[in-house]
Order: sequence, then structure tokens, then C-alpha cells
Amino acid sequence: MKDQIQEIQVACLKMEEGLYAVDIMRIKEILRLPRLSPLPRALPFVEGVINLRGMVIPVVDLRKRFGLPPAASRENARLLIISVGGQPLGLVVDEVTEMISVPVKEIKPPPRGVRVVGGEFLVGLCLVQEVPVMLLNIDSLLTFSEQASLEDISSVPLPPPLRGAEA
Repeated sequence: MKDQIQEIQVACLKMEEGLYAVDIMRIKEILRLPRLSPLPRALPFVEGVINLRGMVIPVVDLRKRFGLPPAASRENARLLIISVGGQPLGLVVDEVTEMISVPVKEIKPPPRGVRVVGGEFLVGLCLVQEVPVMLLNIDSLLTFSEQASLEDISSVPLPPPLRGAEA
């Protein structure tokens, strides 16, 4: 089968001491972390929203989603704009370290019985320079009800960003 995918391109992310990866075909943009508009009574892992070219995009802090403590610094933090269930979503990550190609045959199933941070969101594991990198399943980051809650947020109109409000 010549048409089978031989390798995927991934963005490597640093979260705490762990390395994660996201298929770059799922990433629309990677931005410096902008100033966020807070949302009262939002889900605990939702940091707020941004206005990106007229689109209201809810922003999820991956640290909070994984149950990690807050980062000591957000200097290298990035915002990944992805799509989950057809809706745009921002993911705050500590750092995007590199873009690499991973042969599909080298992606192993997530370890069973081993508890890893964010383990329930994994699709697989691969080695990059002998270091384990956990491949995230973007579609499992939110439950159906969480997606519905964030869709409601996305439909609320936001005023244009203030001048000088960009980080």
C-alpha cells in the first residue's frame, strides 16, 4: 500500500518535565501567549478567551487540564490554536520546542498500568533522541459536555481588542 502514511509531522511541547507532541495537521497557528479576557464561572481549566481576527476562542490551560501546578514563568509559553469537534480552541503550553517527523511504525500504544500526567489524553508514545514523547489525542481533551460548554462561549460576541493590549 503506497498511499499509507509513513510518518507524521509533530510539534513537540514541554509541559512541566514531560515532553508531549501534537500532530501539526491539527494546529492552525502557534502564537505568543496574548492577554486573555477572563471568564467568570468557566470550567476550572479554561483560562479565558481571546479575540483572534473577530473569532472568540476559548483558551484551555493544558497544565490545569493535566492537574499540574502553575508554571513558575510563562516567558516561553505559547498558544496553540487547534480545532476540537469543529470548534476553534486555544491551548496554553509551557513551550514549543521543535517540529519533527516521526515514523508511524515507531509510535507505540500508551503504556498500560503506568500513571503518567495527561495519560488519559494520549494516543501513543515515541522516542525522540532516546527521550519518550507522549503523542496527544486532541479529540480526547474535552468531554462532549465540555465541548458544548465551550461552543456556547464561542458564540458570544466580543468587542475588538484594545490598542496596546497585545502581549
